[in-house]
Amino acid sequence: MSAREEILRRIERAAPGRPEAEIAASYGRIERGYLRRHHGEGVLDLFAARVADYRAAVLRVPEADLPAAVTGRLSARPGAVAVPAGLPAAWTAGARVVRDPPVRDLDGLAGAVTACAAAIAETGTIVLDHGPDQGPRALSLVPDFHLIVVRAGQVAADVPEALERLDPLRPLTLVSGPSATSDIELSRVEGVHGPRILEVLLAG
Repeated sequence: MSAREEILRRIERAAPGRPEAEIAASYGRIERGYLRRHHGEGVLDLFAARVADYRAAVLRVPEADLPAAVTGRLSARPGAVAVPAGLPAAWTAGARVVRDPPVRDLDGLAGAVTACAAAIAETGTIVLDHGPDQGPRALSLVPDFHLIVVRAGQVAADVPEALERLDPLRPLTLVSGPSATSDIELSRVEGVHGPRILEVLLAG
């Protein structure tokens, strides 16, 4: 029995008067044939537009130009940037980088660059599962600047499709634009809970 099933069983037991056989039958009658994909054409264009709506910069590049594009964006930063241990070395060959830095050093660096695990066109969301090419969660939260590389094949049209590609046992961070919050007067402040500047390289 999964944790979800155990929790639901306890909830149902808290409401007396329904035998477990009836409860099981009621769950079996729930229709789950919902639409899993709402977009067919133009998924990459939709993703780029939604990410831009969140005030992130989006640059589309051919796959072959990806190393030069990454190096170019990082070279524009005033100092060295953090790089996870598993990021391809060719992507940052001409930039000042610190590979796999300790957490205590992240605040003093000019930014970070990572890959991603998946992306969602419908919501303009990028998902990190903190694998070798993405590094620990602190790498994507502490530096003020974050450059994320998204491959065209990683962009799912909708949330259900993206979730099917992810490992639910891994820690997941969902990024939808730069970190931002608003006070009661709707004054927007960026960079409160994570990077103030987010740039996305969409390759392919």
